[in-house]
Amino acid sequence: MTAASRFAIVGARVIDPDSGLDGERTVVVDAGRIVALETPGPLSADLPVVEARGQWLLPGFVDLHVHLREPGEEHKETIATGARSGAAGGFTTLVAMPNTKPVIDTAALVQFVLKKSAEAGYARVLPSAAITRGQKGESLAEFVELAEAGAVCFTDDGRPVANAGVMRRALEYSLLVGKPVMVHEEEPALSGGCMHEGDVSVRLGLKGIPGAAEDVMVHRDIALARLTGAHLHVAHISTAESVRAVREARARGIHVTAEATPHHFALTHEAVRGYDTHAKMSPPLREEEDRLAVLEGLADGTIDAIATDHAPHAVVDKEVDFDHAANGIVGLETALSLTLEAVRSGALPLHRALAALTSAPAGLFGLPYGRIAVGAAADLVLVDPAREWTFDVRRSYSKSRNSPFDGRRFTGQVMRTFVDGRQVHAVEG
Repeated sequence: MTAASRFAIVGARVIDPDSGLDGERTVVVDAGRIVALETPGPLSADLPVVEARGQWLLPGFVDLHVHLREPGEEHKETIATGARSGAAGGFTTLVAMPNTKPVIDTAALVQFVLKKSAEAGYARVLPSAAITRGQKGESLAEFVELAEAGAVCFTDDGRPVANAGVMRRALEYSLLVGKPVMVHEEEPALSGGCMHEGDVSVRLGLKGIPGAAEDVMVHRDIALARLTGAHLHVAHISTAESVRAVREARARGIHVTAEATPHHFALTHEAVRGYDTHAKMSPPLREEEDRLAVLEGLADGTIDAIATDHAPHAVVDKEVDFDHAANGIVGLETALSLTLEAVRSGALPLHRALAALTSAPAGLFGLPYGRIAVGAAADLVLVDPAREWTFDVRRSYSKSRNSPFDGRRFTGQVMRTFVDGRQVHAVEG
């Protein structure tokens, strides 16, 4: 990593979805902040230059949903390795989920995440905190104490809050601290399977999870958000009906936002054929109708953000029979390329796609990132949109290797990533 210093990035197409800027600019960085956005022209002879012709200069990506496994499962991932993987994917800010061992439900553990992030020095890692103590779905965690310690949202991600009364109280308490409640939407009474319930699960002889397991919880929590006036954020939305419900709720003025993962708009349950455990997710990969609905929701702004749900697992967690395999994939280093595939297909406008990776997620959680502007933090990403590359999961910066995209050929690659003006990632050659 390079130390923060004064330098200029020249020749790039600068795209800032927050302001609408799209054109060649010289961006001057000093002491970790953007100090000038200039039309191309002569520069001071002593100003170091990063030459970026043919590349895009974008705000650093913001991921609201990653699992970094520390504390407790450092053999799968650590805050440092996850932050390094994030930097390789262009992410400069990551929100870590609290389903660690122990669960992040105390101020001390929130502060632990912040300390480890500062020590790592790659992408900044911000902690979320559990909605309920131990994520047991029973008694609420100490929202005020956790927010004061630095938690940016509350979530029992990985587990739904099944009790509607507990969920109502969580939303009410969230109003006291001004933080969103992120929800994993899955009705336990309709769950219990290992993939999406449909023709593929029938042919494979695997127990399925119907889309309705997500839909009924989305409808319930929208009703509770309407009742309380709180900010409900739907994690990893995956069904056409859930997208429709969020769209209608927003039209009625209910404060509900949503995120979608690249794997849910890039793959369907067909990827499970062959019993590929790397295609086992929670929520599961759905049908083509659902995939297209997610893309439509991203395109029209119903779904605000793209979030990876980066979920690293050890080899022993995946190399078992499908029923018993762990859910999830590593996703930080392939997110941009999968998003650009959706752009090239015509399903997702470029500026909307980039907003969903930058200013939109930052805005949802009130984070001062995701934009290129004078005075803003110099969180920047240089992307070569034409560069072809192959994802080799064995060379991933994550500790884990669970990806269905291993060996996939992509067009568009992150070349450099800067956090507070420090270069934290660069592609050689």
